[in-house]
Amino acid sequence: MNKLELLRTFQRVTELSSFTQAADSLGLPRSTVSEQVRDLERLVDARLLHRTTRRVRPTQDGQMLYERARELLAQMDELENLFRQDAHALSGRLRVDMPTAIARRLVAPRLDEFLARHPALEIELGCSDRRVDPLREGFDCVLRVGVNEDDSLVARPQGHLSMVNCASPAYLATHGMPEQLDDLAGHSLIHYVTAFGARSDGFEFQRDGKLHSLAMAGRVTVNNIDAYEGACLGGLGIIQAPLVGMRVHLREGRLLRLLDDWVAAPMPVNLVHPHGRHLPRRVRAFMNWLEQLLAEELDAA
Repeated sequence: MNKLELLRTFQRVTELSSFTQAADSLGLPRSTVSEQVRDLERLVDARLLHRTTRRVRPTQDGQMLYERARELLAQMDELENLFRQDAHALSGRLRVDMPTAIARRLVAPRLDEFLARHPALEIELGCSDRRVDPLREGFDCVLRVGVNEDDSLVARPQGHLSMVNCASPAYLATHGMPEQLDDLAGHSLIHYVTAFGARSDGFEFQRDGKLHSLAMAGRVTVNNIDAYEGACLGGLGIIQAPLVGMRVHLREGRLLRLLDDWVAAPMPVNLVHPHGRHLPRRVRAFMNWLEQLLAEELDAA
């Protein structure tokens, strides 16, 4: 019985919440994956997974074992590569998460550069607008936009995203170009919230080093950056978004800037990973590459 293989199989089942997907990922029959998980449960004398017809999730014991197993397996991978200095020797799987817009516009189009340097690496690229839990969801590192208030995470500041106010030419042709804050009384804001039911911050702006918010009307509320951008392009109102994501639309005239003297505060960007977690060389290599990529687009930290 190869105990490390049992742990690797259990890790994949836990991360993917599926025996079938784990089997496909590992190149094993589903029956083998199920048997290996049962062997591990017998070995540690504990039930590790709740199994239902729809999904698989770890028990309390399973979550504890998963967190320890990830650390152990990362250290074993590091030991295997300890004396290999060739960058091409980096191997294994990376699991990272970042905002959808940054992944789509900046990272995914250039990811082939990183993989060409490390042909033995595999990457699982998570894209979401919510704040994932790196430890519980099994991410090696996470690119996070906004203030990091989680003491359980180590944050490496990358810089800031400058903000811009935008609206479509069609919307402005109908409602007029606002020149002052008072003009916004006759305009609509497309509201962005992380979860429906949450309160929108309204139109934000920075003045004399302080952040202010102006309540605005708006008939459309979204919780996804792609929908936020699409609603603006469709003429539904004004948005406040990072300049890096709007630049191509502004350059090609699909969107227009407005109220440049009344913009929201720049948003901090951090690379985060859990405290006390040993970072394998492959994770450090990816984080270093991503830092260089971000340096081309972000304002200085």
